[in-house]
Amino acid sequence: MRITIAARRSELARIQAYLVGEALRKAHREVFIDYSFHESLGDRNQTDPLWQMPEKGVFTQDLRDGLIAERFDLAVHSWKDLAIEDSLDTRIVATLPRADLRDVLLVRRDRWDDVDRRGRLRILTSSPRRSYNLESFLPQVLPANLDALEFVPVRGNVPTRVRKMWEPGVDGLVVAKAALDRLLEIERPEFAATSSDLRRAFSECRWMVLPLSANPAAPGQGALAIEIKRERQDLRDLLATINCVDTFQTVVREREILSAFGGGCHQKIGVSVLHRAYGEITSLRGLAEDGAVLSNYSFYPSGPQPPKVFREKMWPLEASEADWFARESIPVTMPDKPAAFRISKAEALPANLQISPSQIVWVSGVKTWRRLAQRGVWVNGCAESLGEQESPEIDNLSGSERDWYKLTHADGYSDNGMRTLATYRLIPKQADQQLKNKTHFFWTSGSGFERALELNPWLKEMTHFCGPGNTQRILGRNGVRPFIFLSHAQWLEEIGLL
Repeated sequence: MRITIAARRSELARIQAYLVGEALRKAHREVFIDYSFHESLGDRNQTDPLWQMPEKGVFTQDLRDGLIAERFDLAVHSWKDLAIEDSLDTRIVATLPRADLRDVLLVRRDRWDDVDRRGRLRILTSSPRRSYNLESFLPQVLPANLDALEFVPVRGNVPTRVRKMWEPGVDGLVVAKAALDRLLEIERPEFAATSSDLRRAFSECRWMVLPLSANPAAPGQGALAIEIKRERQDLRDLLATINCVDTFQTVVREREILSAFGGGCHQKIGVSVLHRAYGEITSLRGLAEDGAVLSNYSFYPSGPQPPKVFREKMWPLEASEADWFARESIPVTMPDKPAAFRISKAEALPANLQISPSQIVWVSGVKTWRRLAQRGVWVNGCAESLGEQESPEIDNLSGSERDWYKLTHADGYSDNGMRTLATYRLIPKQADQQLKNKTHFFWTSGSGFERALELNPWLKEMTHFCGPGNTQRILGRNGVRPFIFLSHAQWLEEIGLL
């Protein structure tokens, strides 16, 4: 059987077509693949900003017309480029496992001192969504006092956008991480020069992976859409064998959420859905066409949750009440070779320690990120409070292999092979935490739970909650199966009764 796969002519689009072709060949050795690459309206018009161009089909309609005319068998798109409305004559029938859906901020190293001194930052982007959501987020997490943040429209494929970052008056660029990863990971010789140019450009930039909680992606970002003519049942059956059902269902869900606000890739709306064993996390942020401000970061647990309880039975009502320890700094020597550091609490990085620009800093969540940024630390990204089991997925950006260190207390541990670097010790407090008559407990620290359990063995029979990650594991190690919430505030809101 011989199949012709069509895609746009850009390097990224060709790579995506090759990924689908290779998946088909791996699953069906009897299938032979031909490729047909084309320019779309969006490729031919490199002058107008995307938001000024026709919303439907700017990158996809030419390929769709070819499917209908049967000039080729299937078309491969970046799913985020497709209009929300389904076609009457074609259908999306399959996708591959999703690439990283987050965005990346690149800032030129040679411009950062000037940005820091003048408090002005000019960033290239093609997306109203990114401009809207990052306008408030970046001043909070960049280690500089920004007085002016300007987003400048940019057109062109990813290598072109990266090159434009070196034009006069430009400081940086925001781009989809999936695109960068695919361009860097492909091993075909035809892309070697582009991969080399990108790696050289990254070596001259500081970067941060932007969290979905603050900057959700365009629906379908990082996912491929495999489209066929509606009548081609033979292709639908064939493609079902390579379809990633989880990715397909997740993208459909994201597009459904966007459609509730009118749909359209020109809107200032991002929506991202993550599936984890403990539940589904949805981030929705932006500005709807009717002026409504959208800001929702929600969690739906995979299992049943306990019924609501009166707050007088809950502990702690204030997160600050749950501190069982004082902290005492201990001498520490930082590695002098390229390394990467995981930091759960800002206090784990001693004030007298300096992180060099060549090192990577990865934190537990946005709160820690903001606190370190206020101290002048450049943070490269965070686990979004989802736990250490969340892989940073930054090998392509880091530029070299690095040893990872977790900054923690003297008795801290990491169960994923990461080295620990003790920067402080925990000194138990003698204060009574007033746990009696409480029945529902939220833990932000495994050490705190074990200290409380040591003093109050009856706690084991109570109902416990925590976030995903090490605290969850420590509770489990002590025979407690906690319910999962992403934050103390969410727990109070969803479980507590006044």
